[in-house]
Amino acid sequence: MAEKKYYATGKRKSAIARVWMKEGSGNWIINKRTLAEYFPSESLMRIIQQPLDLVNKKDQFDFYINVNGGGVAGQAGAVKHGISKALAEYDIETKPALRRAGFLTRDSRVKERKKYGQPGARKRFQYSKR
Repeated sequence: MAEKKYYATGKRKSAIARVWMKEGSGNWIINKRTLAEYFPSESLMRIIQQPLDLVNKKDQFDFYINVNGGGVAGQAGAVKHGISKALAEYDIETKPALRRAGFLTRDSRVKERKKYGQPGARKRFQYSKR
């Protein structure tokens, strides 16, 4: 019997991560690179592995991930969101714990648009009386 793969899409800011998960030995491939190559920062790797630590399933799955858009922090958040959704699909028992931790909720905060007549979203040009 062929092994079952679980797919989920994670999003954060303008980053989108497509996550394929299958039972395995803890191999990570992110955009054709390893986890340590793609996210060299220890804090970003910790963010990505939070859902696995929560449900005690570390090194039990192989991940194949495509992520694009945004910066490294947004991409890490998108990968975390995608992994959480894939874990919830894999085992429905983990869904309440992931939901309580806030891993299944898409963080909808995005950059506010720049307005005309201003240098940024909120900042105004300096007022000159004379």
